[in-house]
Amino acid sequence: MAPDMQPAADRFDDEHYPAYTMGRAAEMLDTTPGFLRSLDEVKFLVPQRSAGGHRRYSRYQLRLAARVRALADEGTALDAACRIVILEDQLEDARRINAELTRPQPDQ
Repeated sequence: MAPDMQPAADRFDDEHYPAYTMGRAAEMLDTTPGFLRSLDEVKFLVPQRSAGGHRRYSRYQLRLAARVRALADEGTALDAACRIVILEDQLEDARRINAELTRPQPDQ
């Protein structure tokens, strides 16, 4: 079922549901809307758009943005911070897959 077709109560648990406006997202991250726009401009985050064309962010996107912001606050350039977060996630995925593939299989 498409996210916009889900009953409203089911959306609370969906970390990918675009529940937050740009203003609310910026407030939650203690940053500016300009920071979020910059993540959109470099295609790190591509928020969904409301019917009126306003950016809407999910909890998952806000977690990614918070990680980039933490690196940027430490002095890392925005493009480098985005790349670091992407690479960290790829490494985590590779480790998870490796662990699954190397796990001893029960006798069949």
